[in-house]
Amino acid sequence: MELSSIKDAFDRVAKKQKVYSSKSQDVVDQLGREIEQALATIQSSHNPSTPVDHKSVLTDLKVKLGAIGALQQLEGSQKELNTSLTKYQKLLEKLLNTDISKAYRNVDFDTHLVNQIIANYFYHEGLFDLGDSIISEAGEPDATALKSQFLEMHHIIEAMKVRNLQPALKWVSDNREQLVQIGSNLELKIHKLQFVEIVQNGTRADALKYARTYLAPFASLNKDEFQKLMGCLLYAGRLESSPYSELMSPIHWEITTEELVRQFCTLLGQSYQSALSVAFAAGVQGLPTLLKLANVMAAKKPEWLAMKQLPVSLELGKEFQFHSVFVCPVSRDQGSEENPPMLLPCLHVLCKQSIIKLSKNSTRTFKCPYCPAEATVAHCRQLHF
Repeated sequence: MELSSIKDAFDRVAKKQKVYSSKSQDVVDQLGREIEQALATIQSSHNPSTPVDHKSVLTDLKVKLGAIGALQQLEGSQKELNTSLTKYQKLLEKLLNTDISKAYRNVDFDTHLVNQIIANYFYHEGLFDLGDSIISEAGEPDATALKSQFLEMHHIIEAMKVRNLQPALKWVSDNREQLVQIGSNLELKIHKLQFVEIVQNGTRADALKYARTYLAPFASLNKDEFQKLMGCLLYAGRLESSPYSELMSPIHWEITTEELVRQFCTLLGQSYQSALSVAFAAGVQGLPTLLKLANVMAAKKPEWLAMKQLPVSLELGKEFQFHSVFVCPVSRDQGSEENPPMLLPCLHVLCKQSIIKLSKNSTRTFKCPYCPAEATVAHCRQLHF
């Protein structure tokens, strides 16, 4: 809500700025026209047949410029704009509370795990010197377990930036079985990039040989794609002016590089986004709610600092919803095939046995434990993780 209010206020200020800028430009243009007209009149005085009194011309110009009231108009517009900017600044000061320390709560952290997460973030981002510094200062030598893996990943990425696919091809070849098991077609995409490079910069014979060796195994499952690639052979060396010029777009390299990083992290058992970046992004989204809650419970600060569970839910985006294991918030039982999680019409989730108890063995409607909405067992849907 705060961000929406800030955006609306910003849009209003930006709109006024455009209007006042246009008005100011009109005033300046009007002044310019009057001055140019007076200048043209003075210049015509060089003609003996039409003598002109320079003093009277300047006097008339002064009167016209005074009638325009340029200074008053510009000052008026500037004052109105300054007023809007001042209101916007006050709104920012009101809504953007920089003192986030109020949302702090006493939470026990596993120091070893936190150090590992921080180090892995830097390794994940290719900042190996920073990761090593964190490990050295924290005295956590075991936290470097993934460093060599991420070194390999960034070596592949750096090579792909200069259109060198050999490290990537070697990696997909070494991990072919694992990639097939997760349904990845990354190997085909990398061979496709290499084939297009050969078609454009090599000979038709080299491209055909590469296709027979590396693309043919994928042909039966990717007929349309294979036919398109074979059509490229007709335009060897001039692919940019062919119907297949789209294949040369840098976007294909970007997409394939991103997918390689995703698959690399998947095989490592790591998330594509580091745990630290996900936690930070989720914290930013949840911070406004935490600050409001901290203000409400300001008189009960000891209770706020000691509570193990928040009394309100934090609404985060779908990208922050992870459900590898579901625990019923009512019964505290872990979901299973016999007691699966069920989605209520209000979008809260309970285990099946909890719903049966609340509905008195499916004989009546029941109220959701977390909101005023009512539902029946028939309206609940099973979720599959």
